[in-house]
Amino acid sequence: MGYLRIFNPHPVKTGDGAQAEDLLLEVHLRDPILQVEVGKFVSGTEMLHLAVLHSRKLCIYSVSGILGNVEHGNQYQIKLMYEHNLQRTACNMTYGPFGGVKGRDLICIQSMDGMLMVFEQESYAFGRFLPGSLLPGPLAYSSRTDSFITVSSCQQVESYKYQVLAFATDADKRQETEQQKLGSGKRLVVDWTLNIGEQALDICIVSFNQSASSVFVLGERNFFCLKDNGQIRFMKKLDCSPSCFLPYCSVSEGTVNTLIGNHNNMLHIYQDVTLKWATQLPHVPVAVRVGCLHDLKGVIVTLSDDGHLQCSYLGTDPSLFQAPKVESRELNYDELDTELKELQKIIKDVNKSQGVWPITEREDDLKISAMVSSNFDSVSQATDVEVGTDLVPSVTVKITLQNQVALQKIKLSVYVQPPLVLTCDQFTFEFMAPEMTRTVGFSVYLKGSYTPPELEGNAVVSYSRPTDRNPDGIPRVTQCKFRLPLKLVCLPGQPSKTASHKLTIETNKSPVSLLSLFPGFASQSEDDQVNVMGFHFLGSSRVTLLASKTSQRYRIQSEQFEDLWLITNELIIRLQEYFEKQGIKDFACSFSGSMPLQEYFELIDHHFELRINGEKLEELLSERAVQFRAIQRRLLTRFKDKTPAPLQHLDTLLDGTYKQVIALADAVEENQDNLFQSFTRLKSATHLVILLIGLWQKLSTDQIAILEATFLPLQQDTPELGWEETVDAAISHLLKTCLSKNSKEQALNLSSQLSMPKDTSRLKKHITLLCDRLAKGGRLCLSTDAAAPQTMVMPGGCATIPESDLEERSIEQDSTELFTNHKHLIVETPRAEVSPLQGVSE
Repeated sequence: MGYLRIFNPHPVKTGDGAQAEDLLLEVHLRDPILQVEVGKFVSGTEMLHLAVLHSRKLCIYSVSGILGNVEHGNQYQIKLMYEHNLQRTACNMTYGPFGGVKGRDLICIQSMDGMLMVFEQESYAFGRFLPGSLLPGPLAYSSRTDSFITVSSCQQVESYKYQVLAFATDADKRQETEQQKLGSGKRLVVDWTLNIGEQALDICIVSFNQSASSVFVLGERNFFCLKDNGQIRFMKKLDCSPSCFLPYCSVSEGTVNTLIGNHNNMLHIYQDVTLKWATQLPHVPVAVRVGCLHDLKGVIVTLSDDGHLQCSYLGTDPSLFQAPKVESRELNYDELDTELKELQKIIKDVNKSQGVWPITEREDDLKISAMVSSNFDSVSQATDVEVGTDLVPSVTVKITLQNQVALQKIKLSVYVQPPLVLTCDQFTFEFMAPEMTRTVGFSVYLKGSYTPPELEGNAVVSYSRPTDRNPDGIPRVTQCKFRLPLKLVCLPGQPSKTASHKLTIETNKSPVSLLSLFPGFASQSEDDQVNVMGFHFLGSSRVTLLASKTSQRYRIQSEQFEDLWLITNELIIRLQEYFEKQGIKDFACSFSGSMPLQEYFELIDHHFELRINGEKLEELLSERAVQFRAIQRRLLTRFKDKTPAPLQHLDTLLDGTYKQVIALADAVEENQDNLFQSFTRLKSATHLVILLIGLWQKLSTDQIAILEATFLPLQQDTPELGWEETVDAAISHLLKTCLSKNSKEQALNLSSQLSMPKDTSRLKKHITLLCDRLAKGGRLCLSTDAAAPQTMVMPGGCATIPESDLEERSIEQDSTELFTNHKHLIVETPRAEVSPLQGVSE
């Protein structure tokens, strides 16, 4: 900003702030100030003057003062002695008795383009260009060797003798002439160089005795101490990025102390390479000096980049307190043990009764509820749909948040299964006052041309509740689920008499009218007992539902196996709701047909084939990209060649390769879309298989949860981890633990990591074996008792188990891990007798 200020701080006591009389002089010089130095710069006198370097000007000032009657009446003024207008933009300067002159100081200014300009007080002496200069570095003058030391763009410390600079070729006559070729001019030769491998921030030359001087160089990561001839005396690697440094005299003979400030607001004091002191500063120092202010020696003066000036000193006031000696006495360990147990009991009781927050208030902090509209939106919110129908409906869902206490940082996230899409899935509230209700709404619609694996959505709220101990708030999470209507993805359709895939669900109650179960999917007929109904999924296949008139059975049939899932699940849910309203509690469904594993395996093979195809396409795309870059390099070489040469059809080859890269990229994207759809259909079929296994073997809710964790461990496929290897590892774990036939199969061998299999034959064998073990009485049980060592699952890697024979060959000793929410799987040993529901004998 061009302000020059001179301070003379003299606090009354430690910690005093700035006084008004501390500022001796303030003057605005208008031009930005690059550097300030004090020396003998005026001819005819040896008094000290002030040299101020601007970008295009060097000014020499004299500072004088007039005494007043009182201290604050003293007046100081600054007077311009002379100035030099620079032809080049200045970077920095140094001064000293160049050439060994007595009683005066010369000034050397380095320009931004690497030119050294020497001024002998009021006159300009000469200018020299440093060889190979690109960017200017720090510059210092060594009076002992009469040389200039700088760090070049080559990250080298370079030393130039003043005599060599004085007799070298003038910078204004850089073009060689015939006389210079004959030897009248001399080339600028460096005295010595040292490669330090980094840029330098500052250079300082110190000499505390006449015998030796040291050159200190502060780099970006190290600081170096060099001898006069450029040899390294020592160096120190710094832990933090430095900002400034200052070597000063040490009380120990033969050592030098160095102050180093860094960008972590720290000031480190080194004695040679040993850290002696570290102190915290309120700012990042950009300059540091040591001085004597008002008889106080060793005052450290630091300056920040925003003009904050601080004077401080090391050490603390001595403390005269001495701790009294403690009388030694023997310890009674029994009493200490008893006291420790009492304290632990008190701590345990407090944690049980209070905890961090009251247990009764956890559920009262925030209540979340969801309401799905019973009617479609009057104007559909569906955009960019891929369904072939003319109009895709949308339904509105409203989420209501009710809080009892003050909450902050509330974030609501809503998730539905693709291809269902939300108009908005993120809502944020910075603060909610106590007893406040917030309601947000959004619409849901079907975007893709295939059915979602579930019609259930999930709303999760994360928030922070402030407490006295933690004003920022304790993070908590709550959630609620909502069910979307079937008519959102399905329309009434014409029933079909023939279908490729059929399922029969048996119940223990008389059949119910499908019209009362699915209102809106069939028209009212003369006979109230509608026993057939058709469903048409948007952009997908048709499903037919039939209810038997005589028996207690329902049949679901479709051309696509995975499309049976939504209607079958919806049928069972609506039957349960219907009989609950009737007050009937013993309603149950069952499945006695053959398990449709073959249809399920076809979907697995199709999904795995798309994964294999994706890997091949990506590998081929990588090869074509390498070929494309190689052809580009060849063409660039031909174009840069001074002698033109024929292209030899390289341009044609480049164009063909480019088209192949684009085509392969399109194929990769298309395969990824197909893989995503295949995975969604596979999840639908997996849900259906889990449902049928549960109805077939009368599995409990906990056992079905184990199967869901086994068959549905992933929300989506990734290149690193796919569905096939994950499910195979989980099923292998079940076969070794809760479904094992003997103790030999229970031996765990924690080994390799998951990797993509070569084919799906092993996975299909394990799924078949899982169903067979369940049919023979095997059961999955959850236990939190960790006292059974034979059933504990130790954490480790996961690997599949090779098995060629489904019954006879025992499972090899590998191990897999199943994600069962920190619970262990144990085996419930089948009894000798056979229960009526199983219908099989061991």
